[in-house]
Amino acid sequence: MAYRAYNLPAMNPSNLLTRLAPAYQVPLKRLNTFGIDAIAHAYLEITNVEQLRELRNHPVLSRLKRLILGGGSNVIFADQIDSLVLRIASTGKAIVDEDEHFMYVRAAAGENWHEFVLWTIAQGFGGFENLSLIPGTVGAAPIQNIGAYGTELQSNFFHLRAFDFVSGEVIRLDKAACQFAYRDSVFKRELKDRLVILDVTFALPKKWQANLSYADVAQRVQALETSTLTPKDVSDIIISIRQSKLPDPTVIGNAGSFFKNPLVDAAQREQLLQTYPNLVSYPQADGHYKLAAGWLIEQCAWKGKQLGKVGVYEKQALVLVNHGGASGAEVRALAERVQADVLEKFAVSLEVEPVFVG
Repeated sequence: MAYRAYNLPAMNPSNLLTRLAPAYQVPLKRLNTFGIDAIAHAYLEITNVEQLRELRNHPVLSRLKRLILGGGSNVIFADQIDSLVLRIASTGKAIVDEDEHFMYVRAAAGENWHEFVLWTIAQGFGGFENLSLIPGTVGAAPIQNIGAYGTELQSNFFHLRAFDFVSGEVIRLDKAACQFAYRDSVFKRELKDRLVILDVTFALPKKWQANLSYADVAQRVQALETSTLTPKDVSDIIISIRQSKLPDPTVIGNAGSFFKNPLVDAAQREQLLQTYPNLVSYPQADGHYKLAAGWLIEQCAWKGKQLGKVGVYEKQALVLVNHGGASGAEVRALAERVQADVLEKFAVSLEVEPVFVG
């Protein structure tokens, strides 16, 4: 695996904790976008790497099961979380380097992703405009390899730094080491629960070119009737599209897209087309096709339906929502019902994007 130890610059001792003092029986409702009213056995906010080193060597806290929490936008909690919840709250972002082709920018893991995207645009850099308004933090973004409207995080990823609980070192992982795939990375597999991402460095192109591969985006750009399209123009369009289709988690609890768009081979797609000529699919570079999970769910008549306190969003069948007071068990039950119906109707398996915890 292509990573190496990386020494962080010296930190100001006045900013370091001299004693870890977690809180106990902490409500997590405000810290997850689905609004599950879960309780953490223990809770600690992490702002620097020295806290992680101290935690690793702590005679009691080091034995607790750990849960790393970013923006809480990709987790579905059980009612009781029997773990030490470490919420990553580090901040800071900067331009760190440049070369002939790229500007290199770095952000701390606790930075809000959307605010970071807007900051890069304000600096005059393009590259992340299609990923505007995605909830979560910078540190969580590589774990999921977030993507939207034809762009994935890996396209502009350079490297990240992370604390390794096994070795006690800060290591650096490049793109190859992260093993990015569709909504996937090494952090969800071999390195799960081992690393805490500290900061991420991105390479943003000096010669920007808009990604208008999605028809809805291209149509709205054309309507602008401008010859000087900017990253901010595209970002504004993406924000408008997302706001028209996706619910605001501050208004109604949700975790964004709840299911991955499934991949099928050409033969299975052709077979499906014979029965469902309006099947929505997108060709992939490897010859597979990505099916629109939202379309599949809608054909199973789940759009707008409610099961207890959780339901399928009325404007986008790919999104499950909390109508108030939903539990993690209720969310799982609805997800499993939707999966079962899609499998029965189309012989296609849907994979859940968020992680069920507890």
